[in-house]
Amino acid sequence: MSTEMFAKTPMEVAVYQLHNFSISFFSSLLGGDIVSVKLDNSASGASVVAIDNKIEQAMDLVKNHLMYAVREEVEILKEQIKELAEKNNQLERENYLLKNLASPEQMEKFQSRIPSDVLDNQNSQLSTDHRQQQQACLHSTASVV
Repeated sequence: MSTEMFAKTPMEVAVYQLHNFSISFFSSLLGGDIVSVKLDNSASGASVVAIDNKIEQAMDLVKNHLMYAVREEVEILKEQIKELAEKNNQLERENYLLKNLASPEQMEKFQSRIPSDVLDNQNSQLSTDHRQQQQACLHSTASVV
């Protein structure tokens, strides 16, 4: 394998590092240096090739397990994102409804308890939300008619 590490995915980097670790580990078990691990036609060369094949198989197995675990985690996170987006939409609808049902006095009393920087952000969001809600209402009434 090449020692160049740029433009590699984290998985490729992990596999590369595992490969280097495996060669170092097995080389130390055999009592040699990493540099002395060579492929040749002698009997010791055949054992090194066999060890290298086992290392490759182990790395493939680890890679498959890691990929499976990552895919599983991605699916869990996608489901959590979907649930949170649904919850956010529900809370936004409830918030919009409560704001529309509240009297001006109640809104004024409520806003007096909120810090001014939060109100500034909220007011800019309100105008955007209000336009979106109006468009949604117009769209839903237009589809009913």
